[in-house]
Amino acid sequence: MNARTRRTLPLLALSTLLVACSLAWAQGGRGGPRGGASAEELSKPSLGRDQAEQKVLDVLAEMGADRDLRYLSVSEADGRLMRQLAEVAGARTIVELGTSTGYSGLWFSLALRATDGHLYTHELDPDRAETASKNFERAGVSELITVIVGDAHETVKQHEGPIDVIFLDADKEGYIDYLAKLLPKLRPGGLVLAHNMSSPRPDPRYIEAITTDPSLETTFQLMDGAGIGVTLKKR
Repeated sequence: MNARTRRTLPLLALSTLLVACSLAWAQGGRGGPRGGASAEELSKPSLGRDQAEQKVLDVLAEMGADRDLRYLSVSEADGRLMRQLAEVAGARTIVELGTSTGYSGLWFSLALRATDGHLYTHELDPDRAETASKNFERAGVSELITVIVGDAHETVKQHEGPIDVIFLDADKEGYIDYLAKLLPKLRPGGLVLAHNMSSPRPDPRYIEAITTDPSLETTFQLMDGAGIGVTLKKR
C-alpha cells in the first residue's frame, strides 16, 4: 500500500460514516420512507473490546443513569458518533470547549486509547471540572486528559497546534470566537465538531462561517436530537 492510499483510506471511511449518519437523519429516526427499521430498533449498546474499554463504558452507563442529566452535555448517540469520528480521523490532539462533568470527554477517551492521543478540555466552572476529573479517574483515563479551568476564550490561546479535532460545546454565542482562534491551528484534514446545531438554535454567525468558507466542508448530523455540525478543514 503506497503513501497516497494510506492517506486516502481514512477519508473514505469518514465519508462513508457521514453518509450513513445523513441517511439516518433523513429518516428522522422513525423508520425509512418504506417502513424500514428505525435507529432505535437497530441500535445496540456499545461493547468493550477489552477490560479497559469496558471500564470506561461502565462509567458512561452510570452517568447516563443519573437522574440529573443536565450535565451530560451530549447524548449517548452524540458520544458514539464523536468517538467514531475522532478514531477515524486518527486524532492525536483533541481540544474540547465545555467539559461539564466529563461525559463527552469519556467518549473521546475511547478513541484516544486507539490513536495514542490526548484531550485538552476547557471548563469555566471549577466544581464541574473537579467532578469531571473524578469521573476520568474512575474510568482509568486520567492520563489521556488534561482539564483546564478558566475562561476558555482566554485559555484556548495556549494551544499551538496542530489540532486534529475541535469540539465546541460551551457558550453558544462564543462558537464564532473559538472558531476564529482555533481554526488556524487545526490541521488540514482535521474536524470541527459543534454541538447544539438543532437545539437550542445555533448562532447564525457560526453557521455562516462554516457553510460559506470554501476551505471548509460542513454537514449536520443527528439533527433529530441536539444536532452536531461536522466541519472538515480541506487539505
